[in-house]
Amino acid sequence: MKVPKRLQPLVEDGLVDEVVSQLMSGKEAQVFVVRCGDELRCAKVFKEAKQRSFKQAVAYQEGRKVRNSRRARAMSKKTRYGQREQESAWLNAEVDALYRLAEAGVRVPTPHGFVDGVLLMEMIVDADGDVAPRLDDVELTPELALEYHQRLIGEVVQMLCAGLIHGDLSEFNILVGAEGPVIIDLPQAVDAAGNNNAPWMLVRDVDNLRGYFGRFEPALLKTDYGKEIWALYEAGELHPEVRLTGRFVPDATLVDVSDVMQVIDAAREEAAERQAREQDDDEPAW
Repeated sequence: MKVPKRLQPLVEDGLVDEVVSQLMSGKEAQVFVVRCGDELRCAKVFKEAKQRSFKQAVAYQEGRKVRNSRRARAMSKKTRYGQREQESAWLNAEVDALYRLAEAGVRVPTPHGFVDGVLLMEMIVDADGDVAPRLDDVELTPELALEYHQRLIGEVVQMLCAGLIHGDLSEFNILVGAEGPVIIDLPQAVDAAGNNNAPWMLVRDVDNLRGYFGRFEPALLKTDYGKEIWALYEAGELHPEVRLTGRFVPDATLVDVSDVMQVIDAAREEAAERQAREQDDDEPAW
């Protein structure tokens, strides 16, 4: 096929020998099958910010660190330079997450380089050597649903042990390769320790898995792995070999709604009294 403009520099530099076909076009990027020597790989070409449809960037970006103080200031002020730097940081987040998770042993596509907004990575294939299907396109037996669910819960645990949460995990960004599920699409990966949204994002990811695999094995619908995993993480007891039960009983001593409401009401009364005093102080003496 004709070489897309964004891939031309990689062809000219010898990183890509041939663009074989377009594999998909999504909300964040276009993915092409390319030949690098004797090996077929994927080239993920990220779209520019104005062309992307992913709108919830702020919740995911909390906790991401920018080492350069000048860049950080520009990004906070949303100048033109700052917007470019914000875009660069957003693109690098997926690349950094991919390398970090691959090193931690999480089953993600092996990265092979990131050049000019193009990520070269392993092409996931099925048992016949064809491009692996999405999980959503695979019909599962109850036994296979249980197996894949267990394996993916293990991957979620490994991700969290590496300090990351996928943030958008579902049957649409999991491929079924020759050796089982492979997690893809990580631009919204969340820093578990630095993002206040991390707990519910982790639970949502796990609940998405429960809902999908529960279609094939209804017994999974009664599990609650997400809250169990997060509770272990918060307690410093989570590790890749942890034995999970799929059950979670909240500690009633940790949250008492009536006490919380009393604190809120007391704070409101105090604020009202303070405001009344300030108004009295502002009134003229005569």
